This record gives sequence, C-alpha cells and structure tokens, in this order.
Amino acid sequence: MLVLDGAPLECARVAAAARDAEPAELTAAALDRIAAAHRGAAAAAERRPVYGRSTGVGANRGVPVSGAGHGRRLLRSHAAAAGRPLPPAAVRAMLIVRLNQLAAGGSGVSPGTARALLRMLNEGALPTVREHGSVGTGDLAALAGTALTLLGERHASAPWTPPADFDETDALPLISSNALTLARTALAVAEVEPLLRAAAVAAALSVAATDGNPEAFSAAAGAVGASGGAAAVAERMRTLLGPDRGTPARIQDPFGFRTVPQVLGIAADTLAELAGATAALTGTAQENPLVAADGDGRPQVVHHGGFHMAALTLRLDALRLALAQSAPALLGRLRALSEPRIPGAAPFLASGPAGSSGTMVLEYTAASAYGALRAAAAPASLETAVLSRGVEDDASFAPLAARQLERAVEALRPLIACELLDAARAVALRGGPDAAPGLPPPLREAYRIFRAAGGTPEDTADRDLQADLTAAEHALRPLAGLLAPLLPVPAPLTGAPPALIRP
Repeated sequence: MLVLDGAPLECARVAAAARDAEPAELTAAALDRIAAAHRGAAAAAERRPVYGRSTGVGANRGVPVSGAGHGRRLLRSHAAAAGRPLPPAAVRAMLIVRLNQLAAGGSGVSPGTARALLRMLNEGALPTVREHGSVGTGDLAALAGTALTLLGERHASAPWTPPADFDETDALPLISSNALTLARTALAVAEVEPLLRAAAVAAALSVAATDGNPEAFSAAAGAVGASGGAAAVAERMRTLLGPDRGTPARIQDPFGFRTVPQVLGIAADTLAELAGATAALTGTAQENPLVAADGDGRPQVVHHGGFHMAALTLRLDALRLALAQSAPALLGRLRALSEPRIPGAAPFLASGPAGSSGTMVLEYTAASAYGALRAAAAPASLETAVLSRGVEDDASFAPLAARQLERAVEALRPLIACELLDAARAVALRGGPDAAPGLPPPLREAYRIFRAAGGTPEDTADRDLQADLTAAEHALRPLAGLLAPLLPVPAPLTGAPPALIRP
C-alpha cells in the first residue's frame, strides 16, 4: 500500500507503484490538511478576489465571474490535448503525484474531490492522457481531461461511477499542477539509474577483455575529479575488476577506457540532483493561488509563479547532456574492440574466412543510437512561448525536457547493449571467462547473465546478430543488480515551506 501524506516521494517509489498498480491511501492527517485548506480558500475568497475562483484565468484574470457552472466550463475549455495517448503507468504516476501534492495541504481542493481522485487511481479507471498540451507552467490539458473523466464526461479505462457532488471551486485547484511532467520525470529517472550501473558493467567487461590498465579506476584516480559520481564509478569498477588483474597490456589505455569514471560519474551526479529535485516537487504545494496562512495564522491566498518549472527543466537538460557526453567514450571502446592490436583478435572480432565482418555492424547501430541520444540532448531550457494575449510571457518547456529524457533512455539502452555484446565476444575469443587469467567473479556472472538472456558469444562466425543484441538489451537490468546504486538515494531538495493552513 502506497501511503500518501504529502511528504516527498522518491522517483523509484513512484515508478514501482505506478507500474505495479499498487493501491494507495491518503492519511487522515493529509485529509485534514486538505479540508483545512479548502475552508481557508473559502474564507479568503470572502475578503478578496481569488484567481480562477471569482475571476477568469489567463488574460481573463481581471474578469469577475459568478454563478453556477464556472468550474465545469473552465475544465471543459482547458481539456484539449494532442499526440499519442500515454501508457497507463505514466497516467497512474500522474495521479499519484497529484494526490500527494494535494496531501501537502495548499491547494484548496475539497476532500470529496481528493477522495474521488484516489478512488479513480485505485479502481484503475484511468483517463486518456495525451502527450502534447503543456509548456511547463502547469499540465492543464492533461489534468482538465482527467477532471472531466472524474466527472463522467469522458470515457475511463474501467467502469467508473462519478462522484455525486462536485464543488465548482475545485476546478482550478485540481488542475494547477505539473503532476504529469513530474510523473514522467520520475519514471525516466527510475530507468536511468540501473542503466548507468549496467553501463559500468559493460565497460568493465571491455577493460577485462583487453587487459586494460586498472590504475584509471584507483581510489586516487577517482578522487581527483572532485565528483562523488566519479569516485563511486571508480569504486564500482574496482569491485568488478578485482584486486589483481596482472600486468596490463598498455601503460595507458585510450580515453574510452581511462575516462569511464569521469563520463559516467557526471551522469550519476546530475541524475542524483534531478532525482532529489523531483522528489521534493512531488511533496510541494505549488498551486496558483496557494492557500497559506498569514502572520496571524489567518487563511490567505497567494498568487505566485512557483509553478514555472525552469529549475526542473535545467536539471533535465543537464542529465540528458551528461548521458550524451558519455557515449563517445563507449563508441571509442567499440572501435578499440574492433582493432586487432587492442584485444589481440581478428578485425571486428571475426573468425572464419578472410574478410569476415564479425561485429562490424554494431558500430553502425551504436552510432545510430548515439545520433538519437545527441538529438535528445538539445536544451529545452532555451525554449519559450508567449501565450494568452501576452499575459503569460514565458514558459519553461519542462514537459518537452521530460519527453526528451524518455527518448534519451530509449537510445542509451541499445548503446550499452552493443558494448556488452562486443565485450562478451572478445572474452569468448580469448577462450571464455575461465581462460587465464580468467574473469573476476562479478564479470563471470555478467557473462553468464548475457548467455542466460539468450546471447551466444561463443558463436563467432558471420551470422545474424539480432537475437544476440536483443538478448544484450534484456540482460541490462539483471546486470545492474551486480552493483550497488552508484550514489546514495539523495535527500530531496527542500526550502522553507510556506506556512500552510493546518487543521
């Protein structure tokens, strides 16, 4: 049972609950906070205009509204999205994040609407959520469409009974959130971390297959980068390669081998920062307007721009750039494995008649994936838009940055798989994992995992490698299990919380 109480949610926890359709519950304290904020919003609205409650929105912010139906009209008019429908895990993650934000107690949404949203999640009556509709200032189209599904005006993925009552003042507070963007970020972060560990295992197998110099992974070498990630990667490489690899073949290896701690380390560093920021935002009340308390403890509403996700976009950009910069070193190792002087094998790790191609095509496949990875690294933080008659004159494009991280993950996976396949074949051409000096136990297990997934590195004749490459991709997650996480789970970034209304 996933307990939602407004505290930050780790990305891995969001991802696991969303993928497994784990039931969730709001704590009694969370429901009390939601109710207190709802009462506080009503009290504040009696004293002053409140955006979206007693006024229109966007360029209509100065237009007074009254009468029944304003909330539903607001939802209907903001629910148009476009693009492909997102998978159920992404939709469930969005609902989890939104419920946890509501539990923080700053939205003004009624407890009844919060309970209905929780029931929607637990009954699996999911809305259809599409890819395009947000520019990083609130996932309005996705959440407005969700609200219409909640009210029974749109189809749900399972039988659904709408709530009997809906407070019209819940409309804007319900949709004033970046919950979808945070959900997609959390899911992608949960994919990247094990891929970085698998990348370290594949790199270590390449080092072992070429009698690389382990000095590049010493504690001293790991410390000079002034990077926790570099030190962690170096330590994991030492774990994989063992204490004594004998005399290395070269006094100094090519950059692709020597710089593994540096290029994977900065990716681990940026990943940790993004994971901490995302976790913090899952437990932060950022609704506009925010229901808080003034200096005397009276309820007030605060109109603000905290929903602008510039900081999240920059961190997403940084991670994608870090992943892209790690790829040239990997491509360098693939080139080295194809050179007879490095692994001591035939060109392209081939066997059989002269001119055999061996694993030549893997360089092309990896280069193609690298092109996609580089394209996904284009900074979304340089984007902007001017909307709603010029009133909303900037946008963070955090949803674009999160989509590009998903694309980066899709490209990173085959890159690592190409190296795993190549390195395993290089080991096979040396006589296998048991041939002198033999692979250290962790790398013997890596070789075994690849074979258990369907890889046949011992068959070095020119043949169709598609099945082997697919097996290598399937092996990546169990390979990650050979190593502890590269960095400790980061503490969520926190600031001074607003004085929210308390029950």
